[in-house]
Amino acid sequence: MLNTQTTVGDFVAWRPGLSRVFRDRGIDFCCGGKRSLADVCQEKGLDAGSLLQTLLASPPAPADGPCLTDLSLTSLCDLIEKTHHAYVKAELPRLSELAGKVAKAHGSNHPEMRQVHQLFLAVREELESHLAKEERILFPAIRGLEAGDAMACGHCGSVSNPIRVMEMEHDSAGAALEQLRRLTGNFTPPADACGSFRALLDGWREFEENLHQHVHKENNILFPRAVVLETRLRHAP
Repeated sequence: MLNTQTTVGDFVAWRPGLSRVFRDRGIDFCCGGKRSLADVCQEKGLDAGSLLQTLLASPPAPADGPCLTDLSLTSLCDLIEKTHHAYVKAELPRLSELAGKVAKAHGSNHPEMRQVHQLFLAVREELESHLAKEERILFPAIRGLEAGDAMACGHCGSVSNPIRVMEMEHDSAGAALEQLRRLTGNFTPPADACGSFRALLDGWREFEENLHQHVHKENNILFPRAVVLETRLRHAP
């Protein structure tokens, strides 16, 4: 039963298209997805009951696809790698190159673009390391848990340990992209922006939206289920 005590992340897990409703109201459904609807509405000065009715009345979006909570953990890991990881790996080099080009061409008139170029290079380095750790350590461990190996995490001790690190890195990447958004006026191109400038800001906007979905699937669906599974396996008779 969905109500005002349901977490924001659970609403989006139930129906991914509801992320648009939260995004339009400035509500964080990924890193902040573990907070209840009542709590976030109180913080934002919104009426929780009214927003709940809006959420429940929202029709499914054509692109919602299958309910993510119905997928196995292995299938969810595969989905995240094939969609979000593949997207990030393709976009990081393209956006880094564009950011350098724009900083060089427009840095004198828009010095903030030099700053955001350096900021995005740091984001790129962190995310490339992050994806590697998920693909080489955490996701194989989660697949092992689903195969019945209670000690799949090996030297990590518990799946909660790498998960904690991944969640901290999610917070860091999200904060950096939020800073990019602020420095670029919500990714709004200035009047003298060239095609590359506009393409960069549009790319960053899309990248941020993809990251929000990526983090939501991990923080609010994959990771909690992996922790529960490990606990159940280790306490099985």
